[in-house]
Amino acid sequence: MKLERYIKDLLYRYDCVIVPEFGAFIANHKSAKVEEQNFKPPFKQITFNTLIQNNDGLLANHIAQVDKIPYKTAINYIKFEVEEWVNKLLDNELILEDIGNFYMVDDTINFEVNDTINYLTSSFGLTSFISDKITRESEKVVNNSFVYKKQVEKIENQAPIYINVEKRKKTAYFIKYAAIFVLGFSIIGLGKKAYDTKIEKDYIVALEKQQKINTNKIQTATFVIDSPLPTINISTVAPIKKYHIIAGAFRSEQNALNKVAQLNSNGFNASIVGKNKWNLTQVAFYSFSSLEKANNKLAMIKKHTAKDAWLLIKE
Repeated sequence: MKLERYIKDLLYRYDCVIVPEFGAFIANHKSAKVEEQNFKPPFKQITFNTLIQNNDGLLANHIAQVDKIPYKTAINYIKFEVEEWVNKLLDNELILEDIGNFYMVDDTINFEVNDTINYLTSSFGLTSFISDKITRESEKVVNNSFVYKKQVEKIENQAPIYINVEKRKKTAYFIKYAAIFVLGFSIIGLGKKAYDTKIEKDYIVALEKQQKINTNKIQTATFVIDSPLPTINISTVAPIKKYHIIAGAFRSEQNALNKVAQLNSNGFNASIVGKNKWNLTQVAFYSFSSLEKANNKLAMIKKHTAKDAWLLIKE
């Protein structure tokens, strides 16, 4: 598997993936965009920073875990891949599948991201699309109303329309009484609504009174249990801690115990995690059941306490 495949896997879960002695891929969260008819869902914008090159253990630990190889072997594999990348950049463009392209300009590494992949897992299944443009009636179509008017006038000339004045008056009276009739129904509806509101308020007040009575009864009640229920003992299984941040390995078991005591006095939760294949007793700063927590703590320890600390995974 190529190195960019491991980087791609980590970009889905983390916002910064460092390739030692090369640079860091940084993901910035961006909101959805709408440009004219083009809709783009929320996404992670991938950038590259050549100044961040210190090994934080994330990439190497991921490779070691996926391929079931030692951590140091994973480090050597990363170094070998980075050397090939640098040699290729001297003459050609470096293409990392689904991530982007690198090329040299005046001894400076430039990065062009491949934006066809969305590394934001919350946007899974959402793709960019272009909506159809809304077409509106042209002025020519709108102005057809003038043509329609001329056609109506022509029809009226051929078959005149006569209006009965008396019938028109009767229609006006009918409309007036119909309006009064509708207004009366509106007033009745408002009265019924006010009545229903009053009934609802009275009902709520009655419920609140009953609730206070019930609360007082519960507060003054005395419960006597003649035969108490049997005690139930529930046994819990502690999670297995298989990720250990190693502080050192000792041929003398007493030296290992002394190291544990020293670390614990300095605030660590140190312990002995068995012997390795060379029969050396291994001492851990911390032990975790979560790989993510172990990686985070390892990065802090390598930065502030011991640069040579490493992660041991015991199945």
